[in-house]
Amino acid sequence: MSILVPNTLARKIFLERQGLSRSPTKALGRQGLYDLIHDLGFVQIDSIQWVERAHHQILFSRNQTYRPKDLAHLAEKDRSLFEHWTHDASIIPSAFFPYWKHRFVRREERIRQNWARWQGEGFDQAFEDTYARIRDHGPVMARDVKSEDHKSGGWWNWHPSKTALEFLWHTGKLAIARREGFQKVYDLAERVIPTEHHAPEVDHETFVDWACRAALTRLGFATSGEIAAFFDIVTPEEAKAWVTAHRDELHDVLVETVDGKQRASFAFADRIATLVDAPEPPGRIRVLSPFDPLIRDRNRTERLFGFFYRIEVFVPEPKRQYGYYVFPLLEGNRLIGRIDMKAERKEGVLDIRRLWLEPGVKPSTGRLEKLDAELQRVARFAGMEAVRRQPGWHG
Repeated sequence: MSILVPNTLARKIFLERQGLSRSPTKALGRQGLYDLIHDLGFVQIDSIQWVERAHHQILFSRNQTYRPKDLAHLAEKDRSLFEHWTHDASIIPSAFFPYWKHRFVRREERIRQNWARWQGEGFDQAFEDTYARIRDHGPVMARDVKSEDHKSGGWWNWHPSKTALEFLWHTGKLAIARREGFQKVYDLAERVIPTEHHAPEVDHETFVDWACRAALTRLGFATSGEIAAFFDIVTPEEAKAWVTAHRDELHDVLVETVDGKQRASFAFADRIATLVDAPEPPGRIRVLSPFDPLIRDRNRTERLFGFFYRIEVFVPEPKRQYGYYVFPLLEGNRLIGRIDMKAERKEGVLDIRRLWLEPGVKPSTGRLEKLDAELQRVARFAGMEAVRRQPGWHG
């Protein structure tokens, strides 16, 4: 018999699984930071620094004692984290590297098939030359291989040597040794990934089993499609077959959506008791990154929270509903609105342009005070000296 998960409980479960029910003030430190990223599974990287870059804001929204220098230490000194691809560029525990080898193989097959059509025969000579250069002379940045005949467009249109760097990274031959500014520094993977994570090989069955278990653990409850989409390293067919093969470990659950509908999903049978005992998240208001894992699956966000969110960076300005880079607001277990703000670094202020609250969410004095407290925290984290509100910023 299926277990009904009421919508309020479903929200609490997902918030807890996504690290948003923990104390936001408990000292984190490097080990705590690693544990948080491991529990999340990955943290997406994005180059836009409207307030802070996505990965920093994702971590700060969960713990205000987070310090970017600790993340750099884990990735560049301890090497317990590495950069690669899930559904997008992400920071991932190095312990997951053996499973990513399967992604490398699949990615290489697709790239070579496509590029043979785009570029013709001999297109991969630059791959060998670039790899040999790094092997013999050490790490490089893209600008080190930049040529005057560089073309604009996708990375298949770049200069061959720059294209080679991305190909070799996507296929696991190279890894990101560090970043200078926000520019990648590439080196051989075996010189970046610790031997205990670089050396092991896992077979296909073990890979699929790990990927599906790890995804469902971090989601709490999910369909087979949601399991496949979480890391984006197994196919929907593989995830569906995994669910079928492990039905004895899974319990059917009916997850209530915000509009009262029921969505059939799965959860680990031996974790049901823990899931239904999910704690209440902190009542404070928190500003989320547009790339926060809580809202990455936009359809899931709408079903659970009744919150429609699309980032409008690539939407022409006249067609934007809200703004270029607008941040969702989380209060307790509700997504209550969004805010348009930017760190004006030359002026040293966090500029608040506009606030939109969801229907039925009132701008009460207490709520606005909680929002102000969060804006002050975000401003300090971004290195701003003050918060500045534009006239008519809410109303």
